[in-house]
Amino acid sequence: MSSPIRLKQKLSPEAAKAKAERDLAAAKTPYRRFAKRDAQKKHRDNPGNSHLDYDHTTRSFVSVKKNRGGFGKGTKK
Repeated sequence: MSSPIRLKQKLSPEAAKAKAERDLAAAKTPYRRFAKRDAQKKHRDNPGNSHLDYDHTTRSFVSVKKNRGGFGKGTKK
């Protein structure tokens, strides 16, 4: 994690390894690969939106706060 704001989770070495494997598996699912590729293309086509996230639900650029916060509904349903 390169950001100084994010705090590292305090996990045992076994748990950290298992989490890394789960995270990598989740990042490589077909939808996640498509979404990352698509968002990167949209950012290349719209360089003025570099400070925003591309939201695949609304199909628009939105603030990081809104997109990662689930538009006020949290990240779990």
